[in-house]
Amino acid sequence: MCPSRIYEGMDMNRKLGLLLMLLTLPVHAEPEALVQAVQMPAWLQRGDSMRPLRVGAELQNGDRLITGVNARIYVQTADGSTVKLGERASLAIGALSPKQPDSPVFRAVLDVLKGAFRFTTSTLNKLRQRNVTINVAGATVGIRGTDVWGKDGAELGVVCLIEGKINVTGVDNNEFVMDQPLSFYKMPKGQAPLPVGLVDAEQLAKWAAETEIAQPASKVGGKWKLVLLTAPEQASALAAYDQWQAAGYDARLHPVAHEGGWSYELRIVQLASRAEAEQLAAQLKGRLGAENPSVSR
Repeated sequence: MCPSRIYEGMDMNRKLGLLLMLLTLPVHAEPEALVQAVQMPAWLQRGDSMRPLRVGAELQNGDRLITGVNARIYVQTADGSTVKLGERASLAIGALSPKQPDSPVFRAVLDVLKGAFRFTTSTLNKLRQRNVTINVAGATVGIRGTDVWGKDGAELGVVCLIEGKINVTGVDNNEFVMDQPLSFYKMPKGQAPLPVGLVDAEQLAKWAAETEIAQPASKVGGKWKLVLLTAPEQASALAAYDQWQAAGYDARLHPVAHEGGWSYELRIVQLASRAEAEQLAAQLKGRLGAENPSVSR
């Protein structure tokens, strides 16, 4: 019997009960912040736990993202923006506030503890409401909808407005507005900040490259996998798994049945293409027991 016939045959009390049950089912809201791509090694610190950052992970208040050498991270936020993090960087996420019907504004506070970041909003999403604060190198940057790059370096902090408008409270507590595209604000460590200037195309390209994924990365929707190694027994497989996890690689342990028993594959998954999977295999060959890595879908 079709569902509509079943519903029509119910008495009124049962119909009301069914409607009440449907209304009280949990609603799966859009994640406030979702990991879209990871160029490893990278870690997620949540409370006392530290583990490799996984593509597709939903981020929470208090989470801290950490990248290693030559690593990158892309995070998609609920307002349609992308937060990009460069190598040897650390970013703490706070004040994520789910959008409410009476207040559809996306809110977040991003603390750039070290390294380079970029906050960029696509043309399609520029009109969405957002209230994002980014703290970097002692400066506080208020964002409503824009494209901004910044860095907390060992000797210098930088905020560069690529497009849009930002409100800045500098390390000297002076407040000002940056609304001229390609303007930047430098903050030498231990010195007074420099006046806002204009960045040339060559320098901007160098800065932007620090946060762009240009190497093999796991991505949402990726279909290719890299088999790092195959272990004949569970104990050796778990030992290898622990090593790769500690090194910041989201390696997955997969049991494989065959005649006579089981073996255990250690995989990196969600790679975008065969070419990227093969490139990553070449990069990791010889590391932590990965003597002959292979790729497949």
